[in-house]
This record gives sequence, structure tokens and C-alpha cells, in this order.
Amino acid sequence: MPYLVRHTSPAAPALRLVCFPHAGGGASYFRGWARHLAPSVELLAVQYPGRESRFTEPLVGEMAPLAEAVSTELAAEPPLPTVLFGHSMGAMVAYEALLRLEASGATHFTRLCASGHALDATPAGVAEDTDAELIASVKALGGTNAAVWDSPDLSEILLPIIRNDYRLIDTYRRAPGTPLLRAEVRAFSGDADPRITPEQAALWAGATKGPFSAHLFEGAHFYLTDHAAQVAHHAVAGL
Repeated sequence: MPYLVRHTSPAAPALRLVCFPHAGGGASYFRGWARHLAPSVELLAVQYPGRESRFTEPLVGEMAPLAEAVSTELAAEPPLPTVLFGHSMGAMVAYEALLRLEASGATHFTRLCASGHALDATPAGVAEDTDAELIASVKALGGTNAAVWDSPDLSEILLPIIRNDYRLIDTYRRAPGTPLLRAEVRAFSGDADPRITPEQAALWAGATKGPFSAHLFEGAHFYLTDHAAQVAHHAVAGL
């Protein structure tokens, strides 16, 4: 199945926003952003294998094939000024996809919004934790409704996905000599996020030779849940 889920399909789109979910997340997380965007913005989200509409497909446990698959599909879309927005693990998938797109000569991917993840983050080191420890880590970040973990059936479904994604991001390292992006980079973070400080967010400036700005929001790791309208606005502002 395709990696790209189309949440809006304007008749005459002027801009495309592509959203990359966090570890354990799916494309549906960004569906509600449609109401915060202008009617001319085409909203897409990436659906990683093994969840939601792709539940029966094998999980992808390494960054390279995941980024390659997403970039291939993005390259096949009609050229349009495009913003990539990735949250947490999604920030790094979006970054790696953009590196591939720029290497192929694409120039219409104009901005990367990297949310909730440092450029060269220290691995969280929880992928090999016990089930109970892993659930506690996920709950502490607040991204998944805590009630789902009270259901043994749902926990059995979600745990392999979470563990896969945590392992993927923990084993990921930027390749030596990675080129600077041409696109603008905007770093987004919550002021109470235990995973990334404002100082770490500012280090994204070193990933591009284009413009850079940092945007700090009130909240923890999933600050964007409560500030969806503001975050969506900042993602596409000025384009």
C-alpha cells in the first residue's frame, strides 16, 4: 500500500504539507490539521507499515529503507511547494527523506519542520526494556491515551509497533559527511519536553545552508496536540 495518505485534495493546490508521525503513530494523528489550514493547502501524512490501514504489513525496522520508500513516493507527486513536518521519530524520517529528495535534484521541497527531536539525539535506550518499562516510558511522554494500555488486547497490538520504532530511532545515526540541506529548517519543541531542550533544538541550524528558525511552544513532548492550530500555521507560514 502507499506510504502517503491524502487528508485534503484541493482542486487547485498552492502548497503541500506532508506530516511524518512519531514512534507508534499513524497518519490519522494529523487528520484534524485540515481545519487549521487554508483550503489551498494539500495535506498529506505518511503511513508507516504495520499500523492503521497498513496493519497487516511487516514493520520497517531501519531508517534507510523507510526514508527511501517515502522519498520515492514524494518524488512521484506533482511538483508543488512542499513542507515536510515530522514529529519525534518522524522528524528524522522527514530529514532523511529530504536528504534523498535534494540529492535527486528536487527543488520544490522548500522547508523542513523538525519537531520534538534533536538532530543528533542521544538514544533513549528503551527499545529493549521489559513490556512494563516500555509502557511506562510511553505513558510518561503522554502521546498515547493511557487507557489503551489498560487493555491487554490493545497492548499486545501496540507494543511490537512501539518497540520497533524505538529501536529504529535508537539505532539511527547520521552518515558521516551528510550534506547540508538547501531547504529552510524550522525547529519546533515544547518548553517542558524531557527529550529536547531549546538549546538542542537550536542545533538544527547546523543541518542547513538555508534559513533557520526555532519555535518554542508551551507543553511537553506532545505539545502539538494542544496547539495544533498554532503549529500548523507556523509550519506553512510565509509560503
